[in-house]
Amino acid sequence: MPPKKQLSVDQQKYQNLSQKIIPQPNILRNAAWAFIFGGIVCIIGQFILECYARLMKIPVEKAGDPAVATMIFLGALLTGLGWFDKLARYAGAGLAVPVTGFANSIVSAALEFKKEGFIQGIGSKMFILAGSVITYGVVTAFFVGLIYSLFLTWK
Repeated sequence: MPPKKQLSVDQQKYQNLSQKIIPQPNILRNAAWAFIFGGIVCIIGQFILECYARLMKIPVEKAGDPAVATMIFLGALLTGLGWFDKLARYAGAGLAVPVTGFANSIVSAALEFKKEGFIQGIGSKMFILAGSVITYGVVTAFFVGLIYSLFLTWK
């Protein structure tokens, strides 16, 4: 690691002044909003799951797949309409962590690069963030499954 660069007196004064001016986040309020909005997202997801289970007369265990797909669609739709970011300002991680945040990351990248065309823009840049999430999710799931099956064979 390179040695720290010594700041001049003016630079130090500027850093001290800027630290005083930068607003500090209200962590308790942000956590409460994330908890509330995360709960609302879960309630909506559970409602959709129950609707699929009852209306389509499928077991609740099987209704989870179309419910997750619907939540992803809703997250993508809200992003496309420009509403997701407005909600996320208040909801924070409560809206960004579930699958709705995953949908937002894909659609945001696609919208950002749409001027470059369908292939070079949307097609290649859509998974710019989600690709790493998918990759590491699959790799992690593989190793967890491998460890789990090894423990089952040792019993």
